[in-house]
Amino acid sequence: MAASCGDDKAATGPADGSTQLPGSDGGPLLGSDGGPLLGNDGGPLLGNDGDGTTGPDGAGGGTGPDGDSGNGATPGGSGACALSQRLRGATGCHFLIGMGNDLASDHNMDGAYTLGTTVDLHYAYIVGLPTKGGWPDWNANGSFVNILTDSASAHGVTPMFTLYSMASEGDGNFAMTTNDADMNLYWQGAKLLFQRLAIFGKAAVVHLEPDFWGYAMQHSMDGTAKVIVTAHAPDCAGMQDNLIGMAGCLVKLARMYAPKVAVGFHASAWGGTQQQVVQFFKAIHADAADFIATDVLDRDAGCFEAHTDPNCMRGGSGFYWDESNQTSPNFHDHLAWAKALHDGLNLPLMWWQVPFGVPSTTPGGTSGHYRDNRVHYLFNHVDEFVAAGGVGAAFGTGAGNQTDITTDGGQFKSAVAKYFAAPVALP
Repeated sequence: MAASCGDDKAATGPADGSTQLPGSDGGPLLGSDGGPLLGNDGGPLLGNDGDGTTGPDGAGGGTGPDGDSGNGATPGGSGACALSQRLRGATGCHFLIGMGNDLASDHNMDGAYTLGTTVDLHYAYIVGLPTKGGWPDWNANGSFVNILTDSASAHGVTPMFTLYSMASEGDGNFAMTTNDADMNLYWQGAKLLFQRLAIFGKAAVVHLEPDFWGYAMQHSMDGTAKVIVTAHAPDCAGMQDNLIGMAGCLVKLARMYAPKVAVGFHASAWGGTQQQVVQFFKAIHADAADFIATDVLDRDAGCFEAHTDPNCMRGGSGFYWDESNQTSPNFHDHLAWAKALHDGLNLPLMWWQVPFGVPSTTPGGTSGHYRDNRVHYLFNHVDEFVAAGGVGAAFGTGAGNQTDITTDGGQFKSAVAKYFAAPVALP
């Protein structure tokens, strides 16, 4: 799964009662060891029906949430330091580092917890619809959420969830917004997510519907395209039945049921021009949220360069960015775009699903060993991401067969250990 250029990522089937890991665009759902997760029938759990079409405990680390941090009294606003402290406690005013899409059958062995250093955030996908094999069905009464929150809390990490339910009828299928039966289930699930986080009762993060807003922009730049909201979300009575009302309702459910949770929408650069992206998110009042998320690339650059893996058949070029920032595309190009987003919305930025690949002068690579340089660049230039308005970055694989922490030669583990020895302060 990813948040870039519309790869197919519909809802996955139910898990085995304790885990669920979306990914792979139709291949097996992979755990942190690279092996398939198994369902009740002993067979591999399968991901989505994607076809490759195009349109992201150990020592050290920050202080974990204590249940009193993040009182939800000051949602919204541009303060990266305040958000960091809200999520990580009074000593948390630093650029946050997270990891996710790494679930194991034993959640104490989820990839983020095997690094030997305590990271700040651990994210997991929340996909599908209730009664249709979506996340509320994986464990009784939607308790999958609490299995992961409690595991994160035990490891001193703040839990993060990527809500990805608007792809339940197919990635980019905007018709779901006016399907009464589906939107009834959607709003049931959205409310349940925040109710389950209220049970947790501590700081957490919800990342709202990556990819969807990129497609939404292309349908309705002013946010007035019809969406069924009020008929099935009584807490949002009086809101508009369009994208504006949908965005507002998601934020309202968070504030009403789980005020300690920070919420943010996802901005996809492919949705429109830089100016259009800002214009759209202001139109739907995304600046009422706590942060804005974005991505640098949803899987290793080398996977696209090799162009042999079914997960990486997207066309184009320039996937591997110039670290010297002398030729485009490069990191300064992206950071200028990101800063404009931050400045336009007055919200801190969260980079999500940053790929794990290792730098190489040779394009491409092989399964599990594709090249990329985003880990290398980010950890060596955290100050640049802070200057662009960043509050943090969460790393993860966006599909199967990508480089991960078991195949990167220890790059990510070493980078994390070095970073948390002296975390970069936020202004």
